[in-house]
Amino acid sequence: MSKKPIQTDNAPAAIGPYSQAVQTGNLIFTSGQLPIDPATGKIPEGSIEDRAHLVFKNLSAIAKEAGTSLDNAVKTTVFLADINDFAAVNQVYAQYFNEPFPARSAFQVAALPLCADLEVEAIFQL
Repeated sequence: MSKKPIQTDNAPAAIGPYSQAVQTGNLIFTSGQLPIDPATGKIPEGSIEDRAHLVFKNLSAIAKEAGTSLDNAVKTTVFLADINDFAAVNQVYAQYFNEPFPARSAFQVAALPLCADLEVEAIFQL
């Protein structure tokens, strides 16, 4: 089965040797999205909620470029620098995903790239 890279200027460019997302068959696998503003290439100041909105907007832009939407997410993984941010991120998450909700895992991790406090990856169905 072949794979096709997905790239959009409406989400942050990859900061390493990887694609924003890859399509194989009818599935789209995103790379983890940090709360990077695609216009500036930087993580903005503000609350964890502000950065969570940015992460989900970035995921939405990638999904749109691939021809799908957040409504077609089947699995997400949420990485948090501080698990105490889970409730706040969860409230923002609920604004972007509808029932039937995708399957989800959430973890506290020791560190994230660029000292981010949040990263989310997703798998979408076309």
